[in-house]
Amino acid sequence: MPENTTEYPIKTVVVLVQENRSFDHVLGWMKSINPEIDGVTGKESNLLSSSERIHYSDQSGFVEPDPGHSFEATYEQIYGVPWDQASASGHNLSPTMEGFAQQAESIQKGMANTVMNGFRPESVPVYKELVQEFAVCDRWFSSAPTLTQPNRLFIHSGTSYGATANDTKMLVEGYPQKRSLSRWRRAGSSLGFTISTRLPLSSTGTLFSFVFSTSGQKKSCILGFEEILT
Repeated sequence: MPENTTEYPIKTVVVLVQENRSFDHVLGWMKSINPEIDGVTGKESNLLSSSERIHYSDQSGFVEPDPGHSFEATYEQIYGVPWDQASASGHNLSPTMEGFAQQAESIQKGMANTVMNGFRPESVPVYKELVQEFAVCDRWFSSAPTLTQPNRLFIHSGTSYGATANDTKMLVEGYPQKRSLSRWRRAGSSLGFTISTRLPLSSTGTLFSFVFSTSGQKKSCILGFEEILT
């Protein structure tokens, strides 16, 4: 990164790292307060069986179990058929987005109704306020359609190095790619990690130039990559 002394109005960049959630689940119903958002209307649905179709609703509570988000689970959600070598070799499959209900129901009976729901704006007032005051990117996707560690690798290095699952052996041995964060340091910018259970640095009036923030129970997912990337 070449040295640049140009003054920019942006002083701090904060990356808030949370658990896997779909746009429709968290912000889909914000379309009701801003019609320009590409969200949900309640007309969306998934087949649970040949005779039962579940429509998307707005009854999510504050704490709901995650739907499956492994590579195999995501494949079934997108293509509507379970992952196996036969389906993987079917190059003519169309991404119907019809497999969310059936994949969830295969994990636990009744979970299909859970995943086919999102939050009403009044149920998530902080997000509602942010949506009303700032821009919303309504076409965002995970870097890799799979679990936590490959996506954390993308955050810190721009690649998962081919990883499609949480690989403890590779975490111990270390991944070979360079950290993108090192460029921030070489450019003279400050860098920090924060945990939500600690006193926020913003309360003292100070923040690093680049901040990664994560919840306390997920801190190993973030801080660990400082050590495993060479």
